[in-house]
Amino acid sequence: MSTNDGTVRLLREGAVAHVIFDRPAARNAMTWAMYEELSAVCGRIAADAAVRVAVFRGAGGKAFVAGTDIAQFRDFKSGEDGTKYERVMERHLAAVEELKVPTLAVIEGWAVGGGLAIATACDLRIATPGSRFGVPIARTLGNCLSVGNIALIAAAFGLARTKRMLLLAEMLTAEEALTAGFLSEIVPAESLDTRLAEISARLAANAPITMRVTKEAIRRLLHAGLPEGDDLIRECYGSRDFRIGVEAFVEKREPRWTGS
Repeated sequence: MSTNDGTVRLLREGAVAHVIFDRPAARNAMTWAMYEELSAVCGRIAADAAVRVAVFRGAGGKAFVAGTDIAQFRDFKSGEDGTKYERVMERHLAAVEELKVPTLAVIEGWAVGGGLAIATACDLRIATPGSRFGVPIARTLGNCLSVGNIALIAAAFGLARTKRMLLLAEMLTAEEALTAGFLSEIVPAESLDTRLAEISARLAANAPITMRVTKEAIRRLLHAGLPEGDDLIRECYGSRDFRIGVEAFVEKREPRWTGS
């Protein structure tokens, strides 16, 4: 693997596990290998009884995760490739969401697409003032999210803001994310490490079984009765517009949508 492929690192500080998305030259955009590493790291956290808190953070201070590396989508040939990809994505997000310890996303800069989904799968989120949040695929790529992914984002932001992000392709500010309840706090960059340590210490001191069953109860509520959505994914990823969007993104030009 080349150094440009990035990695997902796991560091331990006492009872706190730190998960680092480490590809700063690409704003921590996730490769397929990094997603697999994310699931593997979550497995290691789940197997370690000494861990009481898991913190997720992007390297470099400029981005949490700026989505999935779009160049990888050039290999997609049909709508079925899209359904396979979204199933894999849901598996990786579930690895984060199903951790039995409380999870905290620390966001500096961009949390976009897959990055927003990872942050949403965490229990709590703090961010620096200049951070931005969104899924601008209606403007940039022409694909779609799974029903389960949309359900999580809608629960975190509310339906109106979710539609702004998905239909208008708007990026929300940290202040808007705080107002929506998506963020717990906005923290100045110079105070971020101190505040992170304070929140981690508080979570590590709380009753672990209470937090575990509470997390699971909320997860069950969010996922109860979700409808099937493979037909929607197949339609979007199988479209000519999706192929146009991928090529335009990679070539750094505006896509010209056809509606087909």
